[in-house]
Amino acid sequence: MILASTLTQALPFGVVLAYAAWAWGQPRLSPAASRGALVLVWLLHLASLHTHFTADPPSFGFAMALSVTMWWVFSIYALETRLHTTPTLRWSVAVLSASAVLLAASLPGQIQPHLISPWMPLHWALGFASYGLIAAAVAHAGLLQRTERRIRLGAGDVDGMPLLTLERMTFRFVGLGFVLLSATVLAGWWFSYGLPTGFEWNHKTTFTVLSWLTMGVLIWGRWRRGWRGRLAIRTLYLAAGLLLLGYVGSRFVLEIVLHRLS
Repeated sequence: MILASTLTQALPFGVVLAYAAWAWGQPRLSPAASRGALVLVWLLHLASLHTHFTADPPSFGFAMALSVTMWWVFSIYALETRLHTTPTLRWSVAVLSASAVLLAASLPGQIQPHLISPWMPLHWALGFASYGLIAAAVAHAGLLQRTERRIRLGAGDVDGMPLLTLERMTFRFVGLGFVLLSATVLAGWWFSYGLPTGFEWNHKTTFTVLSWLTMGVLIWGRWRRGWRGRLAIRTLYLAAGLLLLGYVGSRFVLEIVLHRLS
């Protein structure tokens, strides 16, 4: 028991070291070794999440939401590297993921003694997946802006991905994120309150719905009006910011600012 507890407490620090070693060593490894290291880091982060969710009793808060989101971002990055090279994202993903793991270990959040519905984990899974896809869209939008600036300055593309490919991938992530966010909103409505009683209009719900509407406007604008460039990217940033203010922002204010867990 003592050994298991010690390993559980040490695991987040192992994940952080694994991220650092992977980010530093990836350019120096062979392709096969690089893929193996990436899978190892992915599994260690997943193991860290598993030990947290299977604790008795489990707890959850804004820090854990960030850690799960970054695991999804890393998963997307791992799949994407099979098709494209994105060296600029490697350190950003590693630093943000490692920081989220440490934050979750320090601030586990609110104890969850029981669920409103046995289907609530599905709602959470959809929400985390949508967070991860939208975060990936934001990361690619940042690369898109950087690449555009370099092309204007005549420096060319150094990120290993053509401009049009970056743009297509950014908005594919936007579209997939919007679909999953729509499913998240509907699942939360159904599992928490049941039709037709509807939403509880708290801060989390309000910001999430505003983000969903903003992303819907972005998708419509790109489809019907051909939005691209600064207008499309700024709208994406606005939608992502509103979504971040939803669950993560609300829980941060409760847990850190107000020192409340509910």
